[in-house]
This record gives sequence, C-alpha cells and structure tokens, in this order.
Amino acid sequence: MSGKLYLVSTPIGNLEDITWRAVRILKEVDLIACEDTRRTKKLLSHYSIKTPLQTYHEHNEARETPVLLKLLDSGKNIALVTDAGTPAVSDPGYRLISASIEQGIEIHPIPGANAAITALVTSGLPTSEFAFLGFPPRTKAKKAQFLSSISDYPQTLIFYESPNRTVATLKGMLEVLGDRRCSVCRELTKMFEETLRGMISEVIDELERREVLKGEVTIVVEGTHKNGADISLEEIQKSLEDLKIRGLSLRDSATTVSKQSGLSRNAVYEMALKVWS
Repeated sequence: MSGKLYLVSTPIGNLEDITWRAVRILKEVDLIACEDTRRTKKLLSHYSIKTPLQTYHEHNEARETPVLLKLLDSGKNIALVTDAGTPAVSDPGYRLISASIEQGIEIHPIPGANAAITALVTSGLPTSEFAFLGFPPRTKAKKAQFLSSISDYPQTLIFYESPNRTVATLKGMLEVLGDRRCSVCRELTKMFEETLRGMISEVIDELERREVLKGEVTIVVEGTHKNGADISLEEIQKSLEDLKIRGLSLRDSATTVSKQSGLSRNAVYEMALKVWS
C-alpha cells in the first residue's frame, strides 16, 4: 500500500501558531520534506519532534520529486512543509503534489498559518473577493506590464514582496493602478509585527522616511471599482486634490482617479477642472 503525503502548514513567525494535528502528523510521518533544514529544525526542536528531514526546495525539486514519489510508493508517509506558512503558496510543492495526484497517492492538507490570508483580514479592505498574485516581477518594465494586466480587477489584491523592493513596487502600483487604499504588513505574528494602512502614496511617504525595511512583506491593495456608485464625490475630489499637491498634471490626475474609481475619464476630468480652477 502506498504512503500518504501530508501538506502541513507551519507558523509564519510565532511558533505557537501551529495546530495540534500538525504537530501530531509531523511526529508520526516517516519523513519531513522541507525547504531549509535549519529553519525546520527550530520548529521541530520546540515541539520535541525527531522525525528525519530531507531538503526539498526550488533548486532541487525536479531531482528530488521522483525520490519522494518512490518513498511514497513504497509505503512511507511524508509531510511536506515550507519555511513558513502553507506549502505550494509561492513556495515549492506544486510539482510534488501534482505528481502524487497522477500516481494515485493520497494527499491530506493540514491547514494552518498563511501570510496572505492573515494580511487580508487585518487590512480593513473587502474580503468577500480577493486575488492572490504572489511576487510581482522584479524589473520595472515587467512589473508595469503585470500591474497593467490586473488594473481592472475588482477583487482585493494580495502580493508578497521582498523588503528591499517594497517601495519600488508601491511606486509602480501608484503609477499604474492609481492611488488606492492599501495595507503593508511586515513581520506578521513576530515581535516587531507592523501594519501600515492608508493610500498607496501615504504608505510610500512613511516608508521612504526609514533607512531600512526589514522582514517578510505582504501588500494588500484595494481592487478597482467597476462603477463609481460606491465612491463618494468627496472621496474623488480629495484624491484629485492630493494628486495636485503631489505635482501631477490635471490630465494625469484625471487618468489616475479614473482607473481608481472606475468612472469614465471624461467625468473625472470635469471634476478635476473644478479642483484646478
């Protein structure tokens, strides 16, 4: 009989954020496949788990997937974990999961911590519909193209980002998506946990006053409004006034607020004329 593959969610920071079931599974399986043995050993040591480890990360998953499948086929039970959070969410795992399904291996998800959902629920932005989009492209041109392709998404948008690229990414969002409400979370569940909320421009101003930004970052951004029914005239005027203060031209401001609100550019342009008069 084949073994079972367990997809075990682990803490994203605070070691207490793990389920009793996850701890039990990690103790009972024959092997734990993990990204970094040093990171996983800290968790296992905290819960006195002595299960053997095997590295499984983006640089060796093509080679190690057949090895793990062979072990599963021989009857071994394996837990797949990442350094933090839920396996296969912007982390290794998809290849092994897909191959296990094709081979008829039983797969059991063990739910738990996830940075994207944690950041979403604390953002104050709509949670009824959301789109998780992982890490944006690194280069400015590809990032702008990517953001342009999702600029009309009405869902709340969730991204992961490196602390070194966070400000640049927010600036790209401001340029392409317009000045929307956003939330930037870093070090979630850890000692120096922080959430910055406000318009994208406001969060950029705050972050640029800092010399260094540390910790894993999750960015949550308001989706576009397909129509302006749920945006008040006062909100639109305030956005236009803020853009005028920042030095944007009347035309560029109208374009930005049109993307943000979902209203036609001509309608926003007429409002902008009153602000600029």
